[in-house]
Amino acid sequence: MPRKPERPPKSPPRPNRWEGKEKPDWLSRALARAGAMPQKDAEAAIKAGRVSINGHVVKTHLTPVPPDAVLKVDGLPVRKVAPTHVLAFHKPAGVLSSTARQHRTGTVFEVLLPQLPTELASFTWHAVGRLDVDTTGLLLFTNDDKLVAHATSPETNLPKRYVATVFSIADEERVAPLRQGMMLDDGPARPALVRVRDEKTVEVTLTEGRHHQVKRMLGAVGLPARALHREAVGDIVLGDLPEGGFRLLTEAEVRDKLHYTGRATATAAPETEDA
Repeated sequence: MPRKPERPPKSPPRPNRWEGKEKPDWLSRALARAGAMPQKDAEAAIKAGRVSINGHVVKTHLTPVPPDAVLKVDGLPVRKVAPTHVLAFHKPAGVLSSTARQHRTGTVFEVLLPQLPTELASFTWHAVGRLDVDTTGLLLFTNDDKLVAHATSPETNLPKRYVATVFSIADEERVAPLRQGMMLDDGPARPALVRVRDEKTVEVTLTEGRHHQVKRMLGAVGLPARALHREAVGDIVLGDLPEGGFRLLTEAEVRDKLHYTGRATATAAPETEDA
């Protein structure tokens, strides 16, 4: 029998070129993160030749930006590190927590962005988690994608408080399994803090945020939700913020109530929250 050709030896793994270094951002996202302009506008400005890196005009929006590079737009320098901003927004029913509308259904960004003053409108905003299209209440937005990872990671244990209006009659016996932890179709759910406000209203506080988790947990104990409203994230409470309105959180609120101190690398992958 003919001998099989010998396989060539495997080449040693190539070292990570950024190991031990800060990995550069690409140009359009660096401008957006700095608050110079939203990312789509940044791409247009780069293509038009309005942006330079270390004095050289660059027309490719994916060009890497080294940490020590000097960025300019229209000849004016751009700071590359912007302060973390967080907005509290009162999400109305009937809009999607996404950037793209579906079948004539609008998005939270279409409600929020037109309201922003000039000093905030230049940032790229990220929703912190998600709320289902018919769920109302507190939805946070930030220009800092590391805060998104912090707030939605199950390792952070940041509580989210919901109030559900249910079809059946709620009582202590019915909600007891929620406090003990329960098995859902995608794995075990952590124990929740639960308070029966009245026979049709149940308050549920979670430290994780899986797809439709509150609705699925309530449905599992025979309390299907007719309406769901989020009152708080961490120690940030919606309060009397009008539906569709927003407010800018203070630095102290971000630090003390969301327990976030800066653009640190997240230690765990974020969850997709969709209550």
